[in-house]
Amino acid sequence: MSETFKALVVDEQDNKVISQFKELTIDDLPEGEVLIKVKYSGINYKDALATTTGNKIVKSYPMVPGVDLAGVVEASDSHAYEPGDEVIVTGFDLGVAHFGGFSEYARVKEEWLVKLPKDLTLEEAMIYGTAGYTAGLAIETLEHNGLSIEHAPVLVRGASGGVGTLAVMMLKEIGFKVIASTGKTSAADKLQTLGAKEIIDRLPDNDSKPLGKRTWQAVIDPVGGDGLAHAVKHLDYNGSVAAIGMTGGDNFATSVFPFILRGVNIFGIDSVYTNLRKRQLIWRRLAKDLKPKQLHDIKTVISFSELESSIETVVNHKNEGRIIIDFEA
Repeated sequence: MSETFKALVVDEQDNKVISQFKELTIDDLPEGEVLIKVKYSGINYKDALATTTGNKIVKSYPMVPGVDLAGVVEASDSHAYEPGDEVIVTGFDLGVAHFGGFSEYARVKEEWLVKLPKDLTLEEAMIYGTAGYTAGLAIETLEHNGLSIEHAPVLVRGASGGVGTLAVMMLKEIGFKVIASTGKTSAADKLQTLGAKEIIDRLPDNDSKPLGKRTWQAVIDPVGGDGLAHAVKHLDYNGSVAAIGMTGGDNFATSVFPFILRGVNIFGIDSVYTNLRKRQLIWRRLAKDLKPKQLHDIKTVISFSELESSIETVVNHKNEGRIIIDFEA
């Protein structure tokens, strides 16, 4: 490798966050057992926010954002990995408190790594990224708690977002009838093409009724807020919610009736600190039964040099699908 390499670095100057490409050396990277030549990364909304002033994403400066990366091991002090291994890193402190994927090289802790499964490419791993991994983890959790294609439909909230879109696609792939909830009417046709049987508007805010009509067997919810209370009230007997995010708010209020009269459950989905065995299982499923036939239809591929302009697109909510950074483009 060359003596220097390029990375997008965010730093704080005069209470403002500045992002710029810089030339780094291996010695600039944080400690870790495995050095990776990054082949692909992806832009998540969290990554875009990390470049804005006043964000609460970055724990310390300077920082290289990018909570996802996929690449090839360049050097290793770990017995589990050797040069040439293809690997994926998502979650943990990557791009938040530890230099992340917006860099031609990354050095990480060995316990953060997952070897690329058979039947999955490095590019496909980043089409999924944290969003796809989280959707897969939610489906796995719901399946272990009674999710069945023989029962009522599954509702996906925030269906036009990263997690929501991939959840719709995966659920359709394994045979579920999917109801997609979104406030973006322009996304309806695309969601139906990707597998949604029905498109509905955003869920209404909570009302005073303790229970509603039994409508869904499960809900994948990256939205949170008062709509989550509405979703809970409309679950079928022993139905479950996989709670993932809070784009609609971090609080909701409901009664105990859905829980004690219908036996419903709410499961929190933590994609950041999942244990290695579960993480490996989910990535194997993403390479096999959960892998949508239309996975490549939701990608936009950019070069590393186009990263800054693409981040601006994400910050302004003007992107669709997954933006993938190809470091060799």
